[in-house]
Amino acid sequence: MRYVIIGAGAVGGTIGARLFESGHEVVLVARGAHLAALRAEGLTFTTPEGTRTLAVPAVDGPSGVELRPGDVLVLAVKTQDTAAALAAWAPRPVEGGGTAAERLPLVCAQNGVENERLALRLFRDVQAMCVWLPATHLEPGRVSCLGAPLSGVLRLGRYPSGADGTTRAIAADLEESLFGAPVSPDVMRWKYAKLLGNLANALTAVAGPELDAPRSAVLAQVVAEGRAALAAAGIGHEDPREQARANEELVRQVPVEGGRTTGGSSWQSLARGTGSIETDYLSGEIVLLARLHDVPAPANEALQRLAAEFARTGRAAGSLTDAELAALVAVATGGPAQP
Repeated sequence: MRYVIIGAGAVGGTIGARLFESGHEVVLVARGAHLAALRAEGLTFTTPEGTRTLAVPAVDGPSGVELRPGDVLVLAVKTQDTAAALAAWAPRPVEGGGTAAERLPLVCAQNGVENERLALRLFRDVQAMCVWLPATHLEPGRVSCLGAPLSGVLRLGRYPSGADGTTRAIAADLEESLFGAPVSPDVMRWKYAKLLGNLANALTAVAGPELDAPRSAVLAQVVAEGRAALAAAGIGHEDPREQARANEELVRQVPVEGGRTTGGSSWQSLARGTGSIETDYLSGEIVLLARLHDVPAPANEALQRLAAEFARTGRAAGSLTDAELAALVAVATGGPAQP
């Protein structure tokens, strides 16, 4: 199988690099300065083993690659970019007849739970992936992954449920490429557990990764709201704490050559100044469920608004002021803002 990685950032770049290093055919899809760097110099890939440059082919979109039977499309863009990516790739012809949407599997290697629903409107074969991958992309042409002894855990299942030969073949390729890739017919239960963990993304993006007492209070509240919203909607999920423990047995974060400590994916979006952030599909998913089922989610609402404002106005990651943090704590705890 050839893997076409749509979105060669932290997650997509790491998956593509590891597959390429294990001998699989890979095409990276990128844009702007990142694409220019990939074409000019290759992908600079840093892991605990060191830094190397990989000559992975890179294209700017669907017109840059002739699709063929046996290709696997791996969607690794942020959710706010999913609809546009799907619309661009779905109608592309495949050698021998038919379109990508009709003939090729699409793997949603993304956070949140909305991507698969969007994909299934167009693609017949949608594979969900629950991604646990400590990777960073802050500079054009460069991706680093801090995971060892495995780079990450990529849990797979067919959407909306089940598993098939395609699921197992992709998992086998990932397993030989330094990933844990368990096949889970109920993979969306794992993705909803990951969603609860990702509710911290907006907080760390705007307020920084330090978990002092005020930030811990906010985090506890957004997770409590998330659990309540999922329960009100009747959505089952795995225990996110057990999920974290299981994954951390396989993937520990270690310092890498030339690497630096960074925040998660939402923090990286602000740090790169992309102008958009995924919070509408993380905290915003909880807000949506809360409104549908008439339960409160004020802390998630506040973080959703803050993260959107940070992205829209170009505010630096982690630059929330003390006054803004106090107001956020007041929303989360139901008390007055502290000076």
